[in-house]
Amino acid sequence: MTKIKSDFIKTITERGYLHQCTDLTDLDHKASQGMLTAYVGYDATADSLHIGNLVSIMMLHWLQNTGHKPIVLMGGGTTKVGDPSGRDETRKLLNDAQISNNIKNIQQTFSQFLKFGEKDNLAITVNNQDWLDTLEYIPFLREVGQHFTINRMLSFDSVKLRLEREQPLTFLEFNYMILQAFDFLELSKRFNCNLQMGGSDQWGNIINGIELARRIENVTLFGLTTPLITTSSGTKMGKTASGAIWLNPEKYSAYDYWQFWRNTEDDDVERFLKLFTTLPLKEITKLSKLAGSEINEAKKILATEATSLLHGHLAAETAASTSAKTFELNETSENLPTIQIPKSELEETVPAFRLLTKSGLTKSNSEARRLIIGGGCRINDITIEDEMTKIGLNEVDDKGFIKISAGKKRHVLIQPI
Repeated sequence: MTKIKSDFIKTITERGYLHQCTDLTDLDHKASQGMLTAYVGYDATADSLHIGNLVSIMMLHWLQNTGHKPIVLMGGGTTKVGDPSGRDETRKLLNDAQISNNIKNIQQTFSQFLKFGEKDNLAITVNNQDWLDTLEYIPFLREVGQHFTINRMLSFDSVKLRLEREQPLTFLEFNYMILQAFDFLELSKRFNCNLQMGGSDQWGNIINGIELARRIENVTLFGLTTPLITTSSGTKMGKTASGAIWLNPEKYSAYDYWQFWRNTEDDDVERFLKLFTTLPLKEITKLSKLAGSEINEAKKILATEATSLLHGHLAAETAASTSAKTFELNETSENLPTIQIPKSELEETVPAFRLLTKSGLTKSNSEARRLIIGGGCRINDITIEDEMTKIGLNEVDDKGFIKISAGKKRHVLIQPI
């Protein structure tokens, strides 16, 4: 394309968010002439978003930061269907109460990244249940279904890959792409929304919406996707042995979140600073030049900046301080994640493997046993070699805690009550 005109396209290009766009030159021109209204959709399949959603959330942040209006579309309706993209099996169907509760919990995340309100470029939240739940089946098929061919729907990866693996694809899921396309059409009519953004796996669904709006309303809409974020070693972003990196603090503490970013691979530091912080690019360039042991300072800045965005500055600074005490000064800090258990349990003592599982550091007793046998468990910084080692009140330190560690970087305090 020619020289970039708009702050939005310039920002997302320089920071590494841009993967595909339906017409980048035209979108850039439109963004330079006035305010875009763009949306990203989030289904409520769990009571928290996870770190895989963070790239699109940051895109909405930069959209607003450069003068445009974000729409957060909650999929109260589409969650009842289930997006087949990237899955080998049908999602578990949730009832209305579960979906409503999940949406309530998810929404708190966006307030950390966006400013909400009705005027100007303030963000709004919309629920597609508002229009999908009221659709009448036959009229919907006649108005919308006629614009989709089975031949083309079978060509999309979300369908094709499932069929190639001989995994069942329900008729319910098969309808998902039509409903998502209808969402874009509906947002265009209700809010003059002209851009849908999402991950690269949503490209086909986005194109469907653009084509549907052109055929029914004769309007030009745009689609823009972000790349799939993998680490330099090739693993999917946020894929860890301990499970998902949740964005709600009730499911994943600020301390653990800080540690996740602190453990970034050396080759990913610059890229992640661009994607997951709001640091100026000049400052990121300086940090990217650090080498050797100095790269750890850049990782700490990444961890603190990323944690500040989600959990707030105080929580990020506390997590950084706790980490310094725990790893650099070899002190136990009261700000480590804490699990309270009845004092009576420790009066009778608990086998080390069971306490490891109770703390949440392992998912099962068998996993705990393997960790201990491999030398990866420490109680109060002393390696435990026998899975049946009895842990009791004698291990409580003068601050009232037992520190239990899984590997070098995951710690929990046990507090008898």
